[in-house]
Amino acid sequence: MLEFAATVFVTFLVIIDPVGTLPLFVALTYREPKEQRRLTAIRSIVVAAVTLAVFAVAGQLLLRVLGITLPAFRIAGGILLLLLSIDMVFARKSGIRWTTAAETEEAEESIDVAVFPLAIPLIAGPGALTSVILLMGRAHGDLMLQAIVIGLMLLILGLCLLAFLFAVPLMDRLGVTGINVVDRVFGVVLAALAVQNVLDGAIEVLAGLPARGSG
Repeated sequence: MLEFAATVFVTFLVIIDPVGTLPLFVALTYREPKEQRRLTAIRSIVVAAVTLAVFAVAGQLLLRVLGITLPAFRIAGGILLLLLSIDMVFARKSGIRWTTAAETEEAEESIDVAVFPLAIPLIAGPGALTSVILLMGRAHGDLMLQAIVIGLMLLILGLCLLAFLFAVPLMDRLGVTGINVVDRVFGVVLAALAVQNVLDGAIEVLAGLPARGSG
């Protein structure tokens, strides 16, 4: 259970990445007064938490409705997370984790940026949504393990909220270089987790194949 909890914690930490999300949060809210920025931070975290919780609860059902097996989703999700990890290691802002240039321009003109692009896709993006479904699948219906997934997800979101609330002093202290260093370290860890997901999915697929006759 402790090993599972550690995996869940590290996965959400590197995917949601409270430190790495700071630059976009500051860029989108720099015109807002301090109190409004605080409300934007809280709303974005609440929306992200609700979105991730819905996928945590209904993700398995959605896969069954679509006829997608968990091993297949684990392989596809692992590949997606691997692409994300590569972007993190090379400090590239791809559409997997960040908004596109057109989306960012639209968001800058928006009155409320809490839902888009902060909550989705900055916090509850494809990587986070994929991860929560994969982790709930690894719980195999065990209520205690599922509670660990939800609880640690909320913990990391809480850390993300703290980062947003103290975004300006943190940015001043870390700088762009410091944030990129953290992202690169997280990217390496995420790459290992992604490859493990692909391997686990492949093993499950191979184990489910009918055994060949000897002759």
